[in-house]
Amino acid sequence: MTIALLGAGVMGSTLLAALARSGHDPADLVVADKSPERAGQVADQHGARAASAPDAVAAADVVVLAVKPQDMAELIEQIHDHVRPGTLVVSIAAAITTDWLERRLPEGTSVVRVMPNTPALVDQGMSGMSPGSHCTPEQLEQARTLMASVGRVIVLDESHQDAVTAISGSGPAYIFYVVEAMIEAGVLLGLPRDTATELVVQTLYGAATMIRETGAHPTVLREQVSSPGGTSVSALRALEDHKVRAAFLTAMEAAATRSRQLTPPSD
Repeated sequence: MTIALLGAGVMGSTLLAALARSGHDPADLVVADKSPERAGQVADQHGARAASAPDAVAAADVVVLAVKPQDMAELIEQIHDHVRPGTLVVSIAAAITTDWLERRLPEGTSVVRVMPNTPALVDQGMSGMSPGSHCTPEQLEQARTLMASVGRVIVLDESHQDAVTAISGSGPAYIFYVVEAMIEAGVLLGLPRDTATELVVQTLYGAATMIRETGAHPTVLREQVSSPGGTSVSALRALEDHKVRAAFLTAMEAAATRSRQLTPPSD
């Protein structure tokens, strides 16, 4: 099976590296980018092939669209006449709907929309996946297997993709923001920055692991840490006084709203 990755940016190159690690024959991986030099560099790193977008698509069974949303219309125009019948097109571009792609690709083309996130760089990504109207169950599973090479995958109705963008797509930015604040607090309290960083990062990793492995609700786990009259309760009270929970809800609503605004019209 030949896979063409159109776009050699962060997510495109990350997916290429993961596919190579997971056992795909590098000879079956083709990379294209608007910068031929970039495509060649990324392809050479993993033993894959570099080609123009039309040539890559003409040889592919699966085409991954990994370009910025504003570059998508031009790319589709370039490859339209080279998409073979039966080709699966997987788009990881934010805000681009399956309907928008289906209207511009050859009639009947199978499309899957995916919202990944940057922890895919370390094979711990979270991808929300939605099939288009022509996608078969077998093709959906093919797309799921593709994205599982960089982390976990859930399949959901496309109407939820703006929420996926707000929660997991943009989610790492919120976590990094909180981590920055906790490290700064450690420095404020007199810790060396490297010590504060190690304390915060391992605490974050451990807390996330507890949620996954215990299956307990976060409220239960939080209450286990929060002894009556203790330090954690005092800190949580301060967070509530500053309406941090409400701020997070507002922030994620804003992200979902912006995702809807960025979605181009179907026509």
